[in-house]
Amino acid sequence: MTVESIGPLDHISKTKKNSKTARSKSVKHKDSIQLSEEARAKSEIYKIAEIAKQSPNVRLDKVAEAKKKLEDPSYINQHAIEVVAEKILESFDI
Repeated sequence: MTVESIGPLDHISKTKKNSKTARSKSVKHKDSIQLSEEARAKSEIYKIAEIAKQSPNVRLDKVAEAKKKLEDPSYINQHAIEVVAEKILESFDI
């Protein structure tokens, strides 16, 4: 009994090995996002906090005291706003 080759059994091997796939046309889209004002404000606060953490002149006891005062809703009044505004203007020599 003689067994002769009948060729490849799978259909994949019948395809041409040299055929190249067609490249899709590249579509140029730019990704974009939109941030809310709240997100921008929080981002700015985060950046400032990071700068303050890296600064050697930050007195953590004063920062903690200021945070505690700002958490009290009765602390922020017109007098406090005026005092802070004056100190900011003085620090910039305005």
